[in-house]
Amino acid sequence: MNAQSMLSMHSPPGYQVNFDILQKFEQCLDTLQPEANPVPCKIRGYGEISTVIEIQEKGMQGLVFKRISIFETPDEICSYLDIYLDYNRLLEEKAGINLPAHGHAALLNPDGRPVFYIIQESVPAFSIGNQLLRLLPAEDGVMLVMCVLRELHKVWQFNANQTTYEIGLDGQISNWALREFGGTDAHLQEPIHLVYIDTSTPLFRIQRQEQMDAEMHLRSAPSFMAWILKVFFLEEVVNRYYDFRKVIIDLLANLYKEQKDDLMPILLPKVNAFLDEEAASLNIPPIALKELQDYYREDALIWSLYLSMRQFDRFLHARILRHGYPYILPGKISR
Repeated sequence: MNAQSMLSMHSPPGYQVNFDILQKFEQCLDTLQPEANPVPCKIRGYGEISTVIEIQEKGMQGLVFKRISIFETPDEICSYLDIYLDYNRLLEEKAGINLPAHGHAALLNPDGRPVFYIIQESVPAFSIGNQLLRLLPAEDGVMLVMCVLRELHKVWQFNANQTTYEIGLDGQISNWALREFGGTDAHLQEPIHLVYIDTSTPLFRIQRQEQMDAEMHLRSAPSFMAWILKVFFLEEVVNRYYDFRKVIIDLLANLYKEQKDDLMPILLPKVNAFLDEEAASLNIPPIALKELQDYYREDALIWSLYLSMRQFDRFLHARILRHGYPYILPGKISR
């Protein structure tokens, strides 16, 4: 892999990334066994289109690399990069959402396929929201979710106060981290400074026009399901992230997946009080417990089936058709 294989690169502020190591990692990557790479690495997490990787080499410390491989041409990478940078700017400068230090790299893999890496300042695993919930006492867990809710409120306040832009957001608890948490703290310490760590799907509209090419994200779906998802589900799924009430329902219902539904008797009345008081101008109806339970059951079934289909698609590509499979998939996920 030569220097021309690196299409674009930018280190996060305060860091100097060794891009040669990143190129070597991608060149040697086996998506079926990513941690067998000769470049030492650890998989930190999985998204729908990205995999979070820690590269354990000099020049890569304190960073995570979110690999996105849905692109087919360098032009698609360039378009995505512009939208990704605009999304980060809107979140930070307009909505007041804190993001970790971030940069990027766009390169070609050995097959000539473009791959994009979001490079982020790493946060300790124990400081990420879903892990925090397991460490904190119940009252602090409730406080944490309410802090996330107030961060989300900033976005929808911005949306409501002007007509040019509309920002969408996936507000799940695992997309937030707490900078100051030391891992051994017994309680949350105020002030609480949350950072939003999931910017790989840049959802925003200008004059009601979606800026992201949502269909491109279907490429990571099973090839035999993509047209069904496009026709019947794509628009609904994208629109969900622009609806504050649905984003809150998703946030709360996800607590069932994290086995923290014991918080709900205390948390749900606080959420509804917040909607009635602090967010009154948005006129959002209260949320019922049954809505959350029904939403979670349906969501868990859909995503479990979806992952099974992706794993079958990987088997077809890698073992039967003997084609390269560009995506890294998780194992079984507890829900």
